[in-house]
Amino acid sequence: MGKSYDVIFENNRKWVEAKITENPDFFKILAETQNPEYLYIGCSDSRVSAEEMMGMKPGEVFVTRNVANLVNTLDMNSTAVIQYAVEHLKVKHIIVCGHYGCGGVKAAMTSEDLGLLNPWLRNIRDVYRLHQAELDQISDEHDRYNRLVELNVQEQCINVIKMAVVQEQYLVDEYPIVHGWVFDLKTGRIIDQEIDFESILKDIQKIYNLTNSDWVMSRKKNKNFFD
Repeated sequence: MGKSYDVIFENNRKWVEAKITENPDFFKILAETQNPEYLYIGCSDSRVSAEEMMGMKPGEVFVTRNVANLVNTLDMNSTAVIQYAVEHLKVKHIIVCGHYGCGGVKAAMTSEDLGLLNPWLRNIRDVYRLHQAELDQISDEHDRYNRLVELNVQEQCINVIKMAVVQEQYLVDEYPIVHGWVFDLKTGRIIDQEIDFESILKDIQKIYNLTNSDWVMSRKKNKNFFD
């Protein structure tokens, strides 16, 4: 047990040496600031590493992860991350990434009492309820499971778009754009769900439009003036 734990520190030492060999100022530059263009909202699954599968370097992706990549507005962690990424880091893209073989999605498809997981998984069961007609038409259980993974990504993207900070920033700067991805563990490929951000935003505005405030309109007016 101790030996496997100690390997982490040995790996860290080798990583530091490699980075300094490549660029002696690597950590000096890294410590100064971060300027990521991407916010990645993913699953906590240990097989899915955001930066690695995206081919990104430290400082290029702001990351938050939880079970089944949910965006629950009652979850202060995810909402705080989104607020900070949009308002302070000025990210250009928000990515919600699920993956086939997601244990959280599979658990939500079972009729079991899972204790403290129940309130969290209820969010996925709600996605199933919203799309029950489509899902029940899929006879193959594996295909139905994969489709729920995709639909869950889409619904979490909508939850992001509902947020005031996202709507306000987009109104002023025309970003961030929200994207939905699914990672295929069997191939290593990222599959773009081609979320139509602008169309979804337009469709939900009657109910979820939170931008009609003097502050937002003033910011937009001033931006247009100076542009």
